[in-house]
Order: sequence, then C-alpha cells, then structure tokens
Amino acid sequence: MSTLLEVTNLTVEYPTRFGIFTAIENINLSIKAGEIHGLVGESGAGKSTIGAAIIGLLSSPGYVASGDVKLHGESLRQLSDAEYHKLRGAKISMIFQDPQTSLNPLLTIEDQMVETIRQHAKISYSEAFAQAVSLLEEVGLEDVETRIQEYPHQFSGGMRQRVVIALALCTNPDLIIADEPTTALDVSVQKQILALVRTMADERGVGIILITHDIGVIAEITDNVTVLRGGRLKEEGPTAEVLGNPQHEYTKALMAAVPRLEVRLDRFTNIVKDETTNALGSDWKIPGASADFATEWLLKSTREVSQNVDPIMTIKNLDVTFYSERPFAFAKREGFKALKDISLDVVKGEILGVIGESGSGKSTLAKSIVGLVNPSAGEIRFDGDVLPQGSKRSRKDPIRRKVQMVFQDPYSSLNNRRKVYDIIAEPIRFFGLAVSKEETRKIVASVLELVEMPHRAMLQYPHQFSGGQRQRIAVARALVAKPEFLICDEPTSALDVSIQAQILNLLKDLQQTFGMTILFISHNLAVVRQMSDRIVVLKNGVLVEKSSAEDFFNAPQDNYSRKLLHETPSLELLNQTQG
Repeated sequence: MSTLLEVTNLTVEYPTRFGIFTAIENINLSIKAGEIHGLVGESGAGKSTIGAAIIGLLSSPGYVASGDVKLHGESLRQLSDAEYHKLRGAKISMIFQDPQTSLNPLLTIEDQMVETIRQHAKISYSEAFAQAVSLLEEVGLEDVETRIQEYPHQFSGGMRQRVVIALALCTNPDLIIADEPTTALDVSVQKQILALVRTMADERGVGIILITHDIGVIAEITDNVTVLRGGRLKEEGPTAEVLGNPQHEYTKALMAAVPRLEVRLDRFTNIVKDETTNALGSDWKIPGASADFATEWLLKSTREVSQNVDPIMTIKNLDVTFYSERPFAFAKREGFKALKDISLDVVKGEILGVIGESGSGKSTLAKSIVGLVNPSAGEIRFDGDVLPQGSKRSRKDPIRRKVQMVFQDPYSSLNNRRKVYDIIAEPIRFFGLAVSKEETRKIVASVLELVEMPHRAMLQYPHQFSGGQRQRIAVARALVAKPEFLICDEPTSALDVSIQAQILNLLKDLQQTFGMTILFISHNLAVVRQMSDRIVVLKNGVLVEKSSAEDFFNAPQDNYSRKLLHETPSLELLNQTQG
C-alpha cells in the first residue's frame, strides 16, 4: 500500500498567560491507503490536536510551530485558507467527538446531507437525496425516509453520531479523521460502525486515523497504534504487538486500567495519574484543599448505611410519549412511545445498571425521574412519596438535592458562560452545604482534585477543556450536592481509562459508605459488569430482562441480551497482556 499521509516532527504550540504551552511535540505518523491507525491516550494527550492540525482546524491561538504534514506527498502547510477549505471534505473528512455541535440545529438532516453532497458533486437534488438515504441506511439508521426530515434534537446521541458519520462519507474522501466516533454508540451500533470503517479501509482504500480512549475499539479494528501522553509519543507499532506485549511503562499501566467483561473486580487499580500541567498551572493551590478532604466531606453523614431492602424508588407502569408538531391547526398529533409500561424497583444502596441500544429509552427513563420529561402514564415514587411531574416541582423541593444526574454529553451539560468555580459552587450555595466563601472554595478545589483536575481549573470556562475534562467537571458538580440517588447517564463514556477507574472507585465508595443509590446507564458492558448489583435491559422502550448482574453476564435469558454481549469489542489482546 502506498503512503497516504506523512506527519514529520509535528509540534503545535498555544501561547498563554503562563507562557507557551506545547500541546504536541515532534510527533511522527505514517498512514497508508487502506490502513486504520489508532491514536490512544488520556484526555489532554494531544490526540484531537493532531487531527485538527492535519485538517487545518486548530483552534486559535494555536499554531503549528514546526514539522510538516504531507498528503499524497504534497505539503499541506503551504496551503492558503481557501485551498484548505477545498481540501476538507473532498480529500479529508473529519468525524468530530460531539455529534450535537457537529450538526446545524436549524436544518433538517435532509437539508444538511443533500447540501454537503451537492457541494462536491454536480448532481440533481433527487440524486443527492437518494445518496443521503443510502448512506443513512448504511450506518444503521431505521425508517430513513421519514427520519431524514427531522431535526438533530429529535435524535438520540447515538443516532446523531450515525448521521455525522454518514456526512463524513458523503464526499468519498481519501482520509478520514475519526475523533471518538463510537463514544456515544451502544455496542451493537458500535460494532456495525466499526465494520463499516473496516470496509471503507479495505474496499475503498480510505486511510483512517481513529482517535479514541477506548482500548477495546483499538484492539478490535486498528492495524497500527500510537500511544500518546502529554503531547509526546510513548509507543507505536502494530496493534497486536503494542497491546499484546507493551514495552513502555505508561502503555502497561493503560492496559491494566481497562475493565474486563469476564470478571468483576471489587476495586479498580488506578496506576496512571494524569499530570495536568502547563497552561492550567497545577502549581496554583487553595490552602487546605485536597482529594482526601473531598472524599471525607462527601462521605461524611449523620446517617448509618441502611440495611433495609425496601426500594428507595418504585416505578410503576411508566409510559412516556413524545408528540410531533401538527402539520396544520386541527391535524391529529402523531405520538412516539419512548417508554412502554415500565415497572421496576430500585433498592436503597444498590447500583442498578441500565443497558440497551441508543433509542431504547435509557436516557428518557433517567430524565423522567429527575423531572426533565413528563410521563404520559404511570407513577414514580421516591422514599414512598409520589414524585410530581417536573414542571410542578418547586426549586426548594428536597428531591432536587437528593436526586442528581450526570448527563451523557459534557459539552451541552455545562454553562459555557460561567466559570467552573461558579458551576460547581452553585449547588453548595443553593443547598447551604458550606458556612463561608472560604469553605466553598476549599470544597470546590478539593472535588476538582478528586477528579484529577488542577485547582486553577476553577478559574477557567468549560470551552477551555477537552471532552474528558469537561465530564470530570460535570461529575464534580453532581457530587457536591451530596445526593442520595445519583443517576449516571454514560458518566465515563468521555473519560480515559485511568480517570474512569478513579471515578468508578469513587462511585463505589459513595454507594458503600454513604449508602447512595446509583442508577448507572452505559453502553459499555465491561463497565456495567464492574459496577452493577442488578441489571435491567431496555429495547425500543420495553423492559425485556431484569436479573442480578452475575446471572446476566453468565447466563442472559433474552436473545437481545445475548446479542449485546456477543457484540461487545474483543479484549483478547489485553488478556494476553495479563497472562
């Protein structure tokens, strides 16, 4: 295979108030046509920066300080902005990490896809529409001719990501940079997308740079892999060699932090520590603040852990229906049932895992509990009391502190107009959990350190952080309210494995010591295996299986459950490492 992309000694710098921050330094990559090359490392390792530098989308004030990028032997550094604009899409496409911000909320999927296709090919609208439908079907979207007329907000996170992938394929590019393309996808759709990526590489000869923190995905599909940390290259080579027999201590540590599907651990070994330095200024400290203080403060309670097995939450015959807009004034409103007759109990102090494909109703169930979605039938009881619908809950209702939620999307769940300090301090102030401003600052800094963010992060805004760092901030914000019932909607999907291990250990501590009840929603079955006492499985809004975690993973009863387990990415290379 011929060399498609050659990256030589690439260095990217960002000027800051604290000096020059080197995001990546002397990075070398060689990608052949038809090759899938993985970039793996923790958030802040420089993976996305490499992708942005290649496609010419570095965020200001970042710049390429040295090195070169060649596509088909021609240097891209000499291109003007107009030439780079023509190159993007035609020769290089990018699948961004966040599907919500990649799509225009004011245009239907049809408008966006047809416009993209017609910009790069002189064909009729009907021909472009047919291509758009075909691509959406190829990436696994159902009822395409109807759903293509809808807007991005009407799709789940996983469905939006499928649309973004279809958009990247519209122009038949030579190189695709996929930045966490399967982060928001469940295992079955992930397997389908990875198979599609493999087909593109094998049959179309497309070179693919796959940026991810998911070691399972890297093991499943890539030909070669580069391991990064702190903007520096630590190890590279064929995937089987690097993952199966890692040489660098950092790579070995990463492999050790990956959760396994075949066994449940009482606790994760967090070997890797993410050293957040440089522009964030980790040397700036709040006196007395520490991760140990945060742990003590969060776990401090006057209650003893209850041994009562009565459910803390009971959901009975819950229905949720979403109605589309009327096409004209007196037309009948069409309804889509997202949840159908759901009944389940959540026992006090347990971790209940909720799994299912995107669109199965997992997030809708979570939003119904916290009052962001109004059920059309049924009831939800918390500690024996019926929860009023969200629009009828007052701000002072104690349920608002007792039930907290960590949302799936760290980009849209944080207010970009407020500093991190104000975002995390808001629940502390509102619920009166600190006696002074000084104590509030100490708590905020300590909780940030607990999730491995520097104290100085409280002075920054959310848009200044990577996706993984933003999710750590979202977790910190939920925890400072000291909830009794915590809903985690894909809380670690944007986190690297070492931070994931730390967050999951913290959640286990909160459950075991404080008696916190956790509803844990995830498409990562290996993570669910490590966390859950019981499992419920949703499919198309219907509850198809309830069982203990051990029974589910050892002997699932429903065919759909067996399918989900079968389609989880293989970790055989990592098992070789452990052996």
